[in-house]
Amino acid sequence: MRFTLHEHKAKKAGLHYDLRLEWHDGKVMSFAMRYQPPTTYGFKRLAIEQPPHTKESLDFEGVIEEGYGAGELRKIDSGEYDLVKESPKELILVFKGATLKGTYFMLNTGEHKWLTFKKKE
Repeated sequence: MRFTLHEHKAKKAGLHYDLRLEWHDGKVMSFAMRYQPPTTYGFKRLAIEQPPHTKESLDFEGVIEEGYGAGELRKIDSGEYDLVKESPKELILVFKGATLKGTYFMLNTGEHKWLTFKKKE
């Protein structure tokens, strides 16, 4: 399955990062993060789950003209990933991108909040 990491310079929400994951049901899961996902072991990031997006969002770059997400969206990484484990409380993903590489854990802490960190390799 595919993933994309966007840098999103939104007019209202400010600079943040959107991690988009192509999902097995045809939707795209989306997570907003204040900072880029960690690329090394030992750092954690909070990811806020957003409503599902369309597959077109994986390839989109440009300006969103209106709404809460209005602003510039730039793709900073993309590639394939493997879903190793999926449960309501935990996702284990193996990314194969230029920036996101290796095994990541996402732990659901409630209220659409996911603690995200890279596994020690």
